[in-house]
Amino acid sequence: MLDGNISGDTSTHINILLVGLICMFTACNPFAPAIGVGDPFEDLLGDPKTVDGYFTNFRNAYELRDISLYELLIDSSFVFIYNDFDTGIEREWGFGQELETTRRLFESTIEVKLQWNQIISRQIYEEGTRAIAVRGFNLSVGLDNGEVFRGDGNVNFLLARPDTTLAWRLIRWRDESEL
Repeated sequence: MLDGNISGDTSTHINILLVGLICMFTACNPFAPAIGVGDPFEDLLGDPKTVDGYFTNFRNAYELRDISLYELLIDSSFVFIYNDFDTGIEREWGFGQELETTRRLFESTIEVKLQWNQIISRQIYEEGTRAIAVRGFNLSVGLDNGEVFRGDGNVNFLLARPDTTLAWRLIRWRDESEL
């Protein structure tokens, strides 16, 4: 019974009840981020139909050390080309060896940081189904024993897709770094 003389405890309970009812009816959650303040996954998930989105997803696959994400980025006709500085010969490997090499890298590291730098050149051609992108990078790989390997250079990627509604896939990676 309310007689105008409400104790402090009862008043607190009523205030909490009123705030709860207001929040329930206005659907507020003081712990939730504001709705409509951008896409929370914008920096994590790139649009695989754009070249920039492809590079975002590539970085994420490396930094998460997730071979299943990485495999989605590589075409079955993939070729990796690099300069063997010991012999002075250009060498290459294909899809299977790329996945195995990358899987071993991911399993043997505790942290991978990949920073994409400036785009040196980018060409999209054949009605948007092929792209060549040359881009600088910095790579840091932390090993179990505490050692950290750092490298930088350029990648020269040939990307392809059957049509513009599909995601880009890496056909050829020419390593232009001096790692």
